[in-house]
Amino acid sequence: METELSRKLGAEHALFGFTPFPAVAAALSRAGGFGVLGAVRYAAPGDLARDLDWMQDHTDGRPYGLDVVMPARKVEGVTEADVEAMIPEGHRAYVQDLLAKHGVPELAVGEASGWRITGWMEQVARSQLDVAFDYPVRLLANALGSPPADVIARAHDRDILVAALAGSAKHARRHAEAGIDIVVAQGYEAGGHTGEIASMVLVPEVVRAVDPLPVLAAGGIGSGEQIAAGFALGAQGVWLGSLWLTTEEADLHSPALTRKLLAAGSGDTVRSRALTGKPARQLRTEWTDAWDDPAGPGTLPMPLQGLLVAEAVSRIQKYEVGPLLGTPVGQIVGSMTSERSVQAVVDDLTRGFERAVDRINRIAGRAS
Repeated sequence: METELSRKLGAEHALFGFTPFPAVAAALSRAGGFGVLGAVRYAAPGDLARDLDWMQDHTDGRPYGLDVVMPARKVEGVTEADVEAMIPEGHRAYVQDLLAKHGVPELAVGEASGWRITGWMEQVARSQLDVAFDYPVRLLANALGSPPADVIARAHDRDILVAALAGSAKHARRHAEAGIDIVVAQGYEAGGHTGEIASMVLVPEVVRAVDPLPVLAAGGIGSGEQIAAGFALGAQGVWLGSLWLTTEEADLHSPALTRKLLAAGSGDTVRSRALTGKPARQLRTEWTDAWDDPAGPGTLPMPLQGLLVAEAVSRIQKYEVGPLLGTPVGQIVGSMTSERSVQAVVDDLTRGFERAVDRINRIAGRAS
């Protein structure tokens, strides 16, 4: 699964894995892929530095990258407290009623929320970059459009390639015009924030739109055969996220959530604004149903929704409240049926890729 892009980045396989877990990212890089650590959960720069130090010690000199979330346009003078003050009291009451309905216990006195998306705030993302640029990061990805021009320039000054996710050819062209190096074409099937166009349609459209920039295929990919399909559509690699959630190295802190993922089918996800305010594919739960209910107050725009539900999500996860317990995940969840090591997953992907190539050759009459 080697391509021009993987060779340029020093990876054996054109297999890019996004994950919030340093152990998963490092294991993927050691296995010959390219681990990309998600930075959105790091509110304190020191915490990110600690985990990048750990990555340095556990990647065996293999390449890795960082994924941040920051807008291309800056809003001056807005603090997190300012944003918090915009949340209507009616929405706060709705959250408390939902938690009370399901008997979700309070956090202990003085215990801070463990899930807070302050990483959506630009000043936090910039502090993350100040840390990351002191490390030999080979790739910087941005999940919220193209990064600001000065960030792209700083990355290029350090020979770091810049990637951005796109859900349409129109978005992809904007990324190319902004000077990014790689476009991740993320289809409707993907976990987390995703658009309306399925991967089979989106990937070749993006490839045509940004040629000769390399494109990574994302969304609905969890087997070697699907990787081969992505290559056939013109991608120079694949971007996988959901697949790593049930690996042995993942640190979900919730056996109940792992069991839900292993039991879920491909039809058990939904695109909902319940978590962040933007449509994000996740497990369908009574939590997502409540926020999609026309009788409710409706979700708030990003980042208000994420700040509104942060403590509630922490409580649901800590106490493993089954009906409400969920996570962003793609439709590939139906194929995630057992806990395996990252290395075992990569081995399965490479074998499946080889089978697919052999099958294509047989169908085309080129079998040896």
